[in-house]
Amino acid sequence: MAVTKEQKAEILKKFKKAELDTGSPEVQVALLTASINELTGHFLIHKKDNHSRMGLIKSVNRRRKLLDYLKSKDQTRYQSLITALDIRK
Repeated sequence: MAVTKEQKAEILKKFKKAELDTGSPEVQVALLTASINELTGHFLIHKKDNHSRMGLIKSVNRRRKLLDYLKSKDQTRYQSLITALDIRK
């Protein structure tokens, strides 16, 4: 259910700004998006899994806050990130 090491390494390689970057908003949003996408697939099968649904809602809210922060700091980074992740059409 969680993002595997290989998926995380691929996401880090694609979105990192420096060599050991794991804390930038772009990386955090990309990791949260991968987790959210896996959970939404999980809910197609398990419709009554309300405990995991609360985790999904928390992840979506955390991603929204990070995106709002990035939008207020640097509009171009925000635009490039949402187009790369294909969110907020």
